[in-house]
Amino acid sequence: MNYSWQRQTILDTVMQQKQHLTANELYRIIRPKNPHLSLGTVYRNLNLLVETGVLGRVSVSGEPDRFDWEPHPHAHLYCRKCGKVVNLEIPTQPVADLLAQCQGVRVERYSLLVTGLCADCSRAEAAE
Repeated sequence: MNYSWQRQTILDTVMQQKQHLTANELYRIIRPKNPHLSLGTVYRNLNLLVETGVLGRVSVSGEPDRFDWEPHPHAHLYCRKCGKVVNLEIPTQPVADLLAQCQGVRVERYSLLVTGLCADCSRAEAAE
């Protein structure tokens, strides 16, 4: 993969933000300092960074894809109330062990997405 300032800027922004941002959110963050950057460039570079394993992609049904600074397999929680995606700290080895038991297939990647309430929304709901 050849170097480009656009790709480096996008990657740096994902790594600095430490949030699961959409392409549009990244574009809105980067654009003020880089007025020649297009949304199409953001999408193309994000897809290339995912394809090469530099970034991860989090897909939520009915929502735009989010991009993850940690490309290794790990679990996410999608908050049904605020729409935030956060990392879940659960051991990945039991999941990998379960997948290894699948007969006749070779699992190369997996994505575990849990839907529920994030810590902030859960506390707010408990306080009501």
